[in-house]
Amino acid sequence: MTASFADVAESEYILLTTFTKDGRPKPTAIWAVPSGEGLVAITQEGSWKVKRIRNTPRVTIAKCDRRGNPKGEPVEATARILDKSANATTYDALGRRYGLLGKTFNFFSKLRGGMEKNVSIELRPVN
Repeated sequence: MTASFADVAESEYILLTTFTKDGRPKPTAIWAVPSGEGLVAITQEGSWKVKRIRNTPRVTIAKCDRRGNPKGEPVEATARILDKSANATTYDALGRRYGLLGKTFNFFSKLRGGMEKNVSIELRPVN
C-alpha cells in the first residue's frame, strides 16, 4: 500500500529528504506539525537543508524513527521557506504536539536566538 502525505504527517518523526543541485538525496529526521493541508517545521536558517530548499522546492517525506531510519515509502512534496514572522506560531505548534519535550526544545532554541536565527519550513503535498 502506497503511503499518502496524510499518513506520513501522522508520524512522530518525519524523514525530510532535500536534493542537491546534481540530484543527490540528503535525508534528515525532523519534527513537523500539521498545518492546514501541509506540515510546518523549524530549522536553522543557515542549514544545508534550507539552502537546498531555496535551490529546489522538491522534497520527499517519509515516516521514520528518531534516528532517521525510514519506516515507510517516501511521498513527493514541495517545501517553502516561510517569513520569520511564522516562527512563533511554529514553535507554539511544536510545543503542543510534542509536549514537555517540545516545550523544552522551544525554550532552549529561543534562548539561543531561535526566533531570529531559525526559519519555518512549510511542506505541502504535490497535487
